[in-house]
Amino acid sequence: MARLLSHTLIVVGLAGALALGGCSDADQPAFIERGDAARAGNAEPPVVSRTPSDTPTREATTNAASPPPGYTDGSGINDGYPDLTPPVLTPEAERGDPGARSVLVNFARAIEMREYDQAWAMLTPRAQQQWSRARFNGLFEGLREITVAVPDGTIEGAAGSSYYTSDAEITASDADGRPIRLEGPIILRRVNDVPGSSAEERRWHIDTIELLATH
Repeated sequence: MARLLSHTLIVVGLAGALALGGCSDADQPAFIERGDAARAGNAEPPVVSRTPSDTPTREATTNAASPPPGYTDGSGINDGYPDLTPPVLTPEAERGDPGARSVLVNFARAIEMREYDQAWAMLTPRAQQQWSRARFNGLFEGLREITVAVPDGTIEGAAGSSYYTSDAEITASDADGRPIRLEGPIILRRVNDVPGSSAEERRWHIDTIELLATH
């Protein structure tokens, strides 16, 4: 049985598993780490100008437009460029797979490109309250060559909300060059079209991440 640790999502050189989430709408989600150290390896929606792919590719991230001279501090982290904000879709597209995948793929791209601030902006408000922007950034400190695979998932409805689940895979190298491989569900949530819900609540956000080391 994996033991629960409550201090960090990722410890540099120790990435047994990671999780973000809550069991119900009333629960306060939290990032936790699970398990022991791992040393092992990794239909176009309406009004969307690009088609989200199942897996953001290394070529796509490498060939992305570079920030103008003087735009960044040279670290390659949180340049704010390119803008990975998910596009606004039609209400019909937003309710289904196109809306969920648009957010999920842009979240994956943001992590791969080390645009952690942009990835943080895609979390649910509850998750943002639990984890500040600075703490979220710290979860990925020391990781290199991050790749995030997010295949097609499924949608389920419950208690006024819809949930989209994708069985994701993250591979990376730690500060010592050791390979890390994590697998598990990433779950997105949106509030259904109920009276009183805001446009932002009716958009998809990352609600739960639960990734375990495969070996």
